[in-house]
Amino acid sequence: MKVTYHGHSVVLIESEKANIIIDPFITGNGQCTIKPADLPALDYIILTHGHNDHVGDAFDLAKKHNATIIAVAELAGYSESKGLNAHPMSIGGGYNFDFGRVQYTIAFHGSSYTDENNQIIYTGMPGGVLLTLEGKTLYHAGDTALYSDMKLIGEYHNVDLAFLPIGDNFTMGPKDAAIAAEWIKAKTVVPVHYNTFPVIEQDPVAFVNTLKTEGKVMASGESLTL
Repeated sequence: MKVTYHGHSVVLIESEKANIIIDPFITGNGQCTIKPADLPALDYIILTHGHNDHVGDAFDLAKKHNATIIAVAELAGYSESKGLNAHPMSIGGGYNFDFGRVQYTIAFHGSSYTDENNQIIYTGMPGGVLLTLEGKTLYHAGDTALYSDMKLIGEYHNVDLAFLPIGDNFTMGPKDAAIAAEWIKAKTVVPVHYNTFPVIEQDPVAFVNTLKTEGKVMASGESLTL
């Protein structure tokens, strides 16, 4: 399984059974080194929440690839209103797909989408995602504050790779993210959601150096194999 980080919170997973992208904010993402046309054929698009810097190119990609959007029910319903395939879920719920299992976790944040008419659409609760496939478990925390139930993720899930936001201002900052990493107990932690905008500028190297577990700073476009 190949996992590639494309800046901000964009994670591409290429597995034997499916190609999956999480929060495909590509167009307008100054951290991203690819264009939507450069992506492989996509089977699924997982969205943590409805903010435009996470939904990104999801609707266009879903239409182009005939991919299924996996999202919290309200955001999935909005996707379906655009004629797209979507699978609705809710926080705490899990589902076994053909490629593996997806379960939504709590995330303390907001969730709304601003459409082309500058109208704000409510898109349900924000979430994190536990993705289990090919015998590995990935945790994408989405946009979130630190919260104590992250300890339960570490107790009940054997997380191999965790993507945690460190940008501060809109999400937890480096100090809180380091606590989250300790609680989640992931084998490897990758910082995300930083340096895309001036207000979330952080030093990812300094962050991983504070971790008690293994941390890895991934450059945009960098891949690792699980």
